[in-house]
Amino acid sequence: MIRTTALAVVLAASIPAFATEQARAKVDLAKAKEIAETVCVGCHGADGNSPAAANPIIAGQVREYLYKQLGNFKAADGKPALRANPIMAGMVAALSDEDMHSLAAYFSQQAIKPSVARDEKLLAEGKSLWRKGDFEKGIPACAGCHGPAGAGLPAQYPRLAGQYAEYTAAQLKTFRTHERANDPEKMMRVIAGKLSDAQISAVAEYAAGLR
Repeated sequence: MIRTTALAVVLAASIPAFATEQARAKVDLAKAKEIAETVCVGCHGADGNSPAAANPIIAGQVREYLYKQLGNFKAADGKPALRANPIMAGMVAALSDEDMHSLAAYFSQQAIKPSVARDEKLLAEGKSLWRKGDFEKGIPACAGCHGPAGAGLPAQYPRLAGQYAEYTAAQLKTFRTHERANDPEKMMRVIAGKLSDAQISAVAEYAAGLR
């Protein structure tokens, strides 16, 4: 837990420079809106509020995080994408760096229509994991990186508040199996590897109800 907390501090120290780079990046919100309404709409909705739990809600997501994920889906310089996803790989293949900056800015500015927590039985355990973690298993509190209210922190830590519980749970499981491996220093892979299926369901349910 100490190592994970220290890593979070180190990663957070790089945020100001990354945020400054994002602020300088040229964006075209009109073009981003057009791409969103013609390319992204099928899975995420034109405003980033996905109609299906299998696809994440990206409205109101951390801008820097969105840009990083779009870049991670993209193969470059003969190297495979850091985040393997055949559907997203096809979607980002034709996007320029400016397009990705623009889309990240556009979706980050859209109002989120949050999901809700539905299973009351899971909320108590989810709340405990979110706020305190599980000391015996070496699981740090989710709030340490994603914030007490789940708002996320640029650029590594996404907003999880209001996200579909099904999507959050699915991502934690892919981190656990290392199918998803674009987390810095294997941070999420290490944490997810210590979570049981029941704990994953609980924390995902709790995050869905955060505001």
